[in-house]
Amino acid sequence: MTDPGSLSVTIVDGYVDEPAHFGVPPYISTYPRFTAGALVDAGVPREQITYHTIDELREDRMKWGDVSTADLFIYVGGMTVPGSYVGGTPAEPDEVKELAWTADGTTLLGGPVRFGVGEENAGAQDMERKDLDYEFVAKGDIEAAAYDLVDSGLEGFNDRMRDNEELDRWAAKGAFVVEQHPNHPEYLIAEMETSRGCAYRCSFCTEPLYGNPAFRTPASVVDEVDRLSDHGVEHFRLGRQADILAFGGDGEAPNPDAIRELYSGIREVAPDLKTLHLDNMNPVTITDYPEASREAIEIIAEHNTPGDTAAFGLESADPVVQEQNNLLVTAEECLEAVRVVNEAGGWRPDENRLPKLLPGINLVHGLAGERPETYDHNRRFLRQVYDEGLMLRRINIRQVMAFSGTEMSDTGADIAKEHKEQFQEYKREVREQVDNPMLQRVVPPGTVLPDVYLEYHEDGTTFGRQLGTYPLLVGIPGERELDRTIDVAIVDHGYRSVTGVPYPLDVNAASMDELAAVPGVSDSRAGDIVVSRPYDSVSEVDEIADVDLSPFATVGDVDIDVTRTPDVGGQAD
Repeated sequence: MTDPGSLSVTIVDGYVDEPAHFGVPPYISTYPRFTAGALVDAGVPREQITYHTIDELREDRMKWGDVSTADLFIYVGGMTVPGSYVGGTPAEPDEVKELAWTADGTTLLGGPVRFGVGEENAGAQDMERKDLDYEFVAKGDIEAAAYDLVDSGLEGFNDRMRDNEELDRWAAKGAFVVEQHPNHPEYLIAEMETSRGCAYRCSFCTEPLYGNPAFRTPASVVDEVDRLSDHGVEHFRLGRQADILAFGGDGEAPNPDAIRELYSGIREVAPDLKTLHLDNMNPVTITDYPEASREAIEIIAEHNTPGDTAAFGLESADPVVQEQNNLLVTAEECLEAVRVVNEAGGWRPDENRLPKLLPGINLVHGLAGERPETYDHNRRFLRQVYDEGLMLRRINIRQVMAFSGTEMSDTGADIAKEHKEQFQEYKREVREQVDNPMLQRVVPPGTVLPDVYLEYHEDGTTFGRQLGTYPLLVGIPGERELDRTIDVAIVDHGYRSVTGVPYPLDVNAASMDELAAVPGVSDSRAGDIVVSRPYDSVSEVDEIADVDLSPFATVGDVDIDVTRTPDVGGQAD
């Protein structure tokens, strides 16, 4: 019998991406945190638990030693929705196997329930469990498997799901592991679970495979935020749920009191948090329970941070597709839900800041019943939203992925392949005709985005994002120092990204490219501004540029560098 107190354990995070759960950096998912907490609860000392991301191991082969020498090695990963990622690259099957071969101790693999690691980045079309040469494969909850495996002396476990009482203990006890994440603390956002499972049964979605919704109490979520905050986390997303409005209720009807207790409690224990966002909100809840939903949305917008997005699963505006796939909401009902969120949450805390809470629209193609007319239905819906003057923060268009256990497991890939050419043309039209003008409405020139984290350089431009739900990609002229944050004022728009300049822009130090990016300032006027420096006030610059620069600019001490940085286009996209 192995003594838990003597065990050394290494957890490697290969990242997860599920319909209601995100764990690719800068996010850290619940899986490694809950697993670490389960290990501690089973008797493993905290100081004997090591956590690495797969990207860490790629960058530093020395860290593979923690895999080889651990008494127990645990791999966590699994992708069940497609995505493109900037902050990290999910593990490939060959990497997952290599980890198992490297480990000399007991090996355990797990991830999203009933899916395992699947084919990871290879499209994840085949999501059957694969052992990938691991001794133990958790077909239930990886955290429950880890607890039971340690409790049994590394002899085995029965696949099972953890209950909320266990979750409350493990969530609190595992918060410490965030300090071992390479992004900690400045560029790390903790994905928070409020519930899992879904009361509805859309044909293509994996979330119902968790069963009916199982809600945590507000106090348990608040306690976990408190623990994470104690370990330096400043950014939180309530993303691990099918519908935030259903929190604390019967799975369908909103419970505004529970949502108030949740949000106010989080603000109380983490008063200095920098991000509090959410993800999924079911539009059918709003149409079925309009008054309670409106109250709940107002509560959320009161306590969240600007730029929050409530993702709506419309999936398709085509009534034929809706009927054949058990979709819950019609296009007209979804439009009404968009109106409600705009009215209750779409206000700006300051005129130059992002709205507090806006809806996003998810559209899925390749569903049963899809036909050429489907694309016309979706176009008309999006155009109606725009023509009414409403705002959408994000339009997510993707093709369905086929998973075992869903009704689309056999037909989704075939439909998506058949309509691939039409899909690409339609997607391009939406980006040009809806996304770009919508972005200009949501983020007009002069909007200030605080704390944009600078991530990478490309073609003489620095790109960065805020932390939060579906953050805007921001392109800034010139190559600035990476891995730090700056405030940015928006000057131009692409389809799904924006161009910005440092805010406030110091006209006595700004490059010509930065000055020329300001609306109304041409290249020649930017040159005039540079050669006439220094200035004592922005009004002096306005006279030369013949443009009001006050929304963007300031004057600082004279430290002039007139070197022109590389030219960049007007759009970051």
